[in-house]
Amino acid sequence: MSLLAVRNLEKRYGAVVALRDANLSVEAGEIHALLGANGAGKSTMVKALTGVIRPDAGVVLVNEREQHFTSPAAAQRAGIAAVFQDPALIPDLTVAENLRLTGAAASAVRHWLEVMELSVDFGEIVDNLPLPTLRMLDLGRALARRPRILMLDEITAALPSDLAERVFAVMRQWREEGQSVLFITHRLKEVRDICDRATVLRDGHDVGTLIPAEADEAAMVDLMLGPAALAVPEQPEGISGVAEPDAAPPVKTAVPLLQVEDIRVGTEVNGISLVVQPGEIVGVAALEGQGQDALFDALSGRRKRDAGSILVNGHALNPRTPYDAIRAGVVLVPADRVQALLPQRSVRENIALPLYNRVLRWGPISIRAERRRVSDAIRRLQIDIRAQRQARRLSGGNQQKVTIARWLAKGFQVLLLFDPTRGIDVGTKRQIHTLLRQLAADGVGILFFTSELPEIQLVCDRVLVMYEGKVTREMPAADADEATLLHAAHGLTVEEGAA
Repeated sequence: MSLLAVRNLEKRYGAVVALRDANLSVEAGEIHALLGANGAGKSTMVKALTGVIRPDAGVVLVNEREQHFTSPAAAQRAGIAAVFQDPALIPDLTVAENLRLTGAAASAVRHWLEVMELSVDFGEIVDNLPLPTLRMLDLGRALARRPRILMLDEITAALPSDLAERVFAVMRQWREEGQSVLFITHRLKEVRDICDRATVLRDGHDVGTLIPAEADEAAMVDLMLGPAALAVPEQPEGISGVAEPDAAPPVKTAVPLLQVEDIRVGTEVNGISLVVQPGEIVGVAALEGQGQDALFDALSGRRKRDAGSILVNGHALNPRTPYDAIRAGVVLVPADRVQALLPQRSVRENIALPLYNRVLRWGPISIRAERRRVSDAIRRLQIDIRAQRQARRLSGGNQQKVTIARWLAKGFQVLLLFDPTRGIDVGTKRQIHTLLRQLAADGVGILFFTSELPEIQLVCDRVLVMYEGKVTREMPAADADEATLLHAAHGLTVEEGAA
């Protein structure tokens, strides 16, 4: 018997069809994956199943009883709770105040956080907490309601491997107790390791249900992308999108593009030095809470450093605000794309924003030049602009493309990327990887943190491993397989990891 059944679900946003005749069946006591490329309709389906939006047509059944959710509270009463892609917390309030707003019992949330071996100060302002902690708080709040159906939308995309394992333990516990989990992820290894079945959406419609343990990852990708995407797209000459082992190494210059000497930020960064050469992509690997957030914040002007120096092309950079860094050619693409965008404004306005950060003199604004730069950035990143009137209407992957596109339109010397491919599909990742290699070939420098460790070998030249606020290991990307990086990220030597 299906615990949850969806039949012929449809949802439109004007001319954009988010769901069309979509079907899904989740059995009691199973972990069911919902797969698809960005824009396939996964998040829209979860929002429809949790009362956030109302579908235009179709039927939802819970325990074979038809449901018509008019609000999230109605879905919760039916036994459904969700953790969405973006933290559902008000940043200016404390954790405790957020819990009171939603009627969640603080004692129950604290219990689940303890089960997941997390300690969180409920008196802390939400805006001061890192993104992984916010995701785990959202999960604790959902678990506190003891739902029969737990929906997790890209929760592991923002988590390092140690926290992701704790989420998997909870999912297995839910399955053993006879409840169900609907799990959205772009990490196909997770699907194969933990999910019993998987339903694939493409262009808002279900195109198949499979058993992950019996299907290889290539078959899942083919089903997600469809026959039209199987052909290899044309790439700029000489650009493959991955770090080829026989590619020419970046040229080491007398004056590095970015040079950081003994930088210290609060208690999180304890004397880090690094160099990024022109044309080089330097990866940063770290588990949660090892200082990577503070490092990127200091380099981008979002946070003041306590000691050390930053040089860009040999010139000292002392950013008091992000604008100071931007003016020096150092730009940041953060993990939280919602934070980086003006969600109510159009795609073109979001991309053009840095072009008019400061009007230096009176005179006419060149609309033609703006349109040319914006259109070129949209073309290079292949942004789907069918819902271009508001950035919030875009899929997560297209929103992330917009955050990168604005800097393509503006221009830069150093690109700081903090987990830019979190929660986006494999096709979009390939496009971003290709763009990064092309940018490196054009001579820019890139510092790239990713929580998906296999990306290091795909796109980087070198990797720095951070542990307890320091760089504890540096190696060529060719040597940085996932096991080696995990050992180093836990502060272990190769010998200790093998023991």
